[in-house]
Amino acid sequence: MKNPFSFGSKFRITVFGSSHGEHVGVEIDGCPKGLEIGEDEIQQQLDLRKPGTGALVSGRKEEDKLVLESGIKGGKTTGGKIRMLVKNTDAKPQHYAAFRKTPRPGHADFTSSVKYGKSDSGSGFFSGRMTAAFVMAGAIAKKLLIARGIRTCAFARQIGNVRLEGEVPGQMIIENTYRNDVHTADMAVAKKMAAEVEKAKNSGDSIGGIVECRITGVSAGVGGPMFGSIESILSHAIFAIPAAKGIEFGAGFASAGMLGSKHNDAFCIEDGKVRTRTNNAGGILGGLSSGMPIVFRVAFKPTASIFTEQETVDLDAMAQAKLRIQGRHDPCIAIRAVPVVENVAAFCMADILLRNEEGEHEA
Repeated sequence: MKNPFSFGSKFRITVFGSSHGEHVGVEIDGCPKGLEIGEDEIQQQLDLRKPGTGALVSGRKEEDKLVLESGIKGGKTTGGKIRMLVKNTDAKPQHYAAFRKTPRPGHADFTSSVKYGKSDSGSGFFSGRMTAAFVMAGAIAKKLLIARGIRTCAFARQIGNVRLEGEVPGQMIIENTYRNDVHTADMAVAKKMAAEVEKAKNSGDSIGGIVECRITGVSAGVGGPMFGSIESILSHAIFAIPAAKGIEFGAGFASAGMLGSKHNDAFCIEDGKVRTRTNNAGGILGGLSSGMPIVFRVAFKPTASIFTEQETVDLDAMAQAKLRIQGRHDPCIAIRAVPVVENVAAFCMADILLRNEEGEHEA
């Protein structure tokens, strides 16, 4: 059976640890030797997703200080296995003891108990905290991509019913996304999004959102057919992010209401290169990059842990029960998902590029 905690072929990551265990970490196999990467660059990415950084995110206080165990020496990758982790210093497993018999609606408490047996370790490896490993891996992958002129960036396109409409310039995403509490690209819209989150939080509820990601600088012809397509690989990894419930590329679901004459991206020549006048395909044709920006959006459900009383069952008595969740939870998980999505995109593209460079996708 394939290891469910591993992903990738040439740039392969393996996640270890748990939310309320000693640590959360990642091992990376296949990273080329001599890639320049400083621990501060990895820490910077971790800081973007860590909890306890504002009123709109979880109050769990984790320093998330990088512990680098192997694979990088003197600021360069050695070509061997890279092993990194962050320690869990503010875990409160006592908040989760009751869920062994009264599973939380929207969580994996019930399904995991059926498969693995009852546990008192909180959400364990189903927790969003495991995405710290994705970010560490993505930080390494980003350096590999930058060396090839490729960049991944993401922002909150929608929070609740507030949506950032229209085309968003890349520079606007880069400059603004991490300058506001909701990680969106427009400072004015950020205030409206924050109000949506506050409203849900103050009522003991939560709210969902959509994160948009762009991958720029990928030349045409990268990727593969069928199960090796860029969409297939990205989608596979994206759905490892807890709370991700949908993904679309380019025009996505809106394509269902379009005519082919409107959806097709007309080809043109710009600066001696083949481009398209629109990008409804999201930069991908036949599973291969078209040379246009690769654009996709991920829908995140409202955080399952809410402070409103909910109906559940008592698994010991096999009877109906009521549940009121305590603890520290994000009122909108989509906010902290922004750096996670762009780092997941990075390690996916690193794997795709290395596979492409070694001719793995050749027919």
